[in-house]
Amino acid sequence: MTPSNITTLLELRLLVGFLGERAQYAWWPTAFYEPSSRLFLEPVFAKTARLAQYHGVLEAARRLHDEHLNVGTYHLFRLPEEAEQDLHAMMQGEVSEALASQLSQTKESAMEALKRLAAANTVHGEGPTAVGSIKDLHADDTPRVIAAAYLSAFERDVKVYPYLVGGS
Repeated sequence: MTPSNITTLLELRLLVGFLGERAQYAWWPTAFYEPSSRLFLEPVFAKTARLAQYHGVLEAARRLHDEHLNVGTYHLFRLPEEAEQDLHAMMQGEVSEALASQLSQTKESAMEALKRLAAANTVHGEGPTAVGSIKDLHADDTPRVIAAAYLSAFERDVKVYPYLVGGS
């Protein structure tokens, strides 16, 4: 995967993770991106509070998606191991600082950022929604289609679980 695709996937994870929390659309019951969470996390994770926030939301989102999808499928919060390692490494680096600082603290600005990432053709799915094959994860369009699915779901106040089918 190209660094550009990894950056886009990480930004998408951060945005959907933020929007899915209880203070925004309440898809999962976490509050890791609320300002008060840093006060709780920093004494325990002094140097890695931002990474702890990310992994907390990642796990909550992963569990919700896994409950609704079949084994053998991939989704934004569960990708092949190599992609997961690339995302984790990027989250530990300077790029994550830039992305996290851009991560808006308001629902509206996060939705605007998601709109910029989304493909022009809206995906109007609800529930589990196939958006392609995992072998196409490296294509520039794949993250944009995933972003469009989430954007449409948030706008319509429904839940969607865009997934990629496994390759052979």
